[in-house]
Amino acid sequence: MYITITNNIEIDREQQSVRKDGQAVHLTGLEYGLLGFLSAHPNRICSRQELLDHIWGDRFQYDTGTIDVHLNALRRKLGWSRKEPIETIRGVGFVFRIEQKATHYTIDLQAFLTDWLRSRETDIRAKGLIAQVYLTPFVNEITIEPTALRRMLDSILTALLPSAQSGVLRLNSKLTMQHFILSLDLNGTINELRIPIYGDYDVS
Repeated sequence: MYITITNNIEIDREQQSVRKDGQAVHLTGLEYGLLGFLSAHPNRICSRQELLDHIWGDRFQYDTGTIDVHLNALRRKLGWSRKEPIETIRGVGFVFRIEQKATHYTIDLQAFLTDWLRSRETDIRAKGLIAQVYLTPFVNEITIEPTALRRMLDSILTALLPSAQSGVLRLNSKLTMQHFILSLDLNGTINELRIPIYGDYDVS
């Protein structure tokens, strides 16, 4: 399935294909690797070594200048300048710049979870549960669509409640190298919502 990454460029990550203005664009494997990785990590600086590790792997370890060769070819094929949307930051790396989606908002987790628990208070109390929130200090904000997060939390709680016994419902947050994790711990039964730090959010 094609998704739009700029106003006229679409990418199908499963098929590893690209279209410009609706027409297929032939990219080499390395050119696609650069486009795929950078566009999957928008507005984040990716170092040269990171690109080598994820795209070249063991095939190439020394001259990072080869990245520029393939990136310049990619820019020519897609009609991009040297600064947009992929910008080279000298001595640091590269960044794929896009405007943040209007449907995503940075939310205060403490306030959001308090409101969400209040909205489910009747269901929670009916099971004899006491709700507690434990947020990791440095994970008190997240950028996500609020209605999507609420829907995800509702689905987790709905799955856990039928077998719940009286006790404590705990909400915990954790940050890993790849994900922000919000877990609901209900009497030893844990279900987790994992949101990639970079890229689109998902539930796993």
